[in-house]
Amino acid sequence: MIMRQGLLWLSERQGIFNFVRRNGMARKFASRFVAGETIETGVQAAKELSRRDIAPSLDLLGESVKAEAEAVAARDLYLQMLDRMAASGVQVNVSVKLTQMGLDIDQELCHANMVRILDKAKALGGFVRLDMEGSAYTQRTLDFFSRRLFEQYGAHCGVVIQSMLRRSERDVEDLIAMRARVRLCKGAYLEPPAVAFPEKVDVDRNYVALMQRLLAAGNYPGLATHDEAIIGQAREFAARERIGHDRFEFQMLYGVRRDLQVRLRRAGHNMRVYIPFGTQWYPYLMRRLAERPANIAFLLGNVVRESLPGR
Repeated sequence: MIMRQGLLWLSERQGIFNFVRRNGMARKFASRFVAGETIETGVQAAKELSRRDIAPSLDLLGESVKAEAEAVAARDLYLQMLDRMAASGVQVNVSVKLTQMGLDIDQELCHANMVRILDKAKALGGFVRLDMEGSAYTQRTLDFFSRRLFEQYGAHCGVVIQSMLRRSERDVEDLIAMRARVRLCKGAYLEPPAVAFPEKVDVDRNYVALMQRLLAAGNYPGLATHDEAIIGQAREFAARERIGHDRFEFQMLYGVRRDLQVRLRRAGHNMRVYIPFGTQWYPYLMRRLAERPANIAFLLGNVVRESLPGR
């Protein structure tokens, strides 16, 4: 808890942010997990992944905007991203947080911004994933998706479900019934035990159960995990149930387990990598570490693992 509070405090210090952005070593470390600060660097990372036959999804860093002008500016950057991806010949796929589009300011503003983005994505044959934020936003995000977006944009828009949340089994069944596209992740937010499983073993167990349900009955689920054991279970289940590689995809974060990304793609599995970029990379990294300080060891461990011979 003390470490988490310290990391969150650091994430909010503008002076430290300014220093870190000028520090070559810090920027080099960040560049492993964040594709620069501009649309150009994000699209370039997407092109490099595409050359390895790995599908990209771009994510402009930033969330919980407080002013309408910020939400509109973020929307305009997403519109540019979609155009740049299409012009570069890469698959048009982005990830968006509703709070970045103004959900906490005004729902109609958020809806108008999302419609602009989704109209563009639809015209380009692309796809937009609504990122899931903390549990306070779970129902709001699912309601916004199902009531305001799905009917018109269901083929071009999907949501995220977190296996750490106790409610997720019910949410998955509802989304399967809708034929909505689901990205399944474990979840990284620090949540109270009444809302989320506090033990990793239970989060993993729930992930596997939801994963198997989505593989069996879902609409092209995205299995977002770097856990090799769970990936192995997914592959075994799909083989046993004769679920073709074209019916789902694995998803990972930019810079994490690049060796495993390549191995899965070579084995014939669809693979997508989420590419965060933007000026807010320092707060992003600090918040991700603060959500679960064990992520520090996880990220460093993955860097080491990739360097081992035979990987």
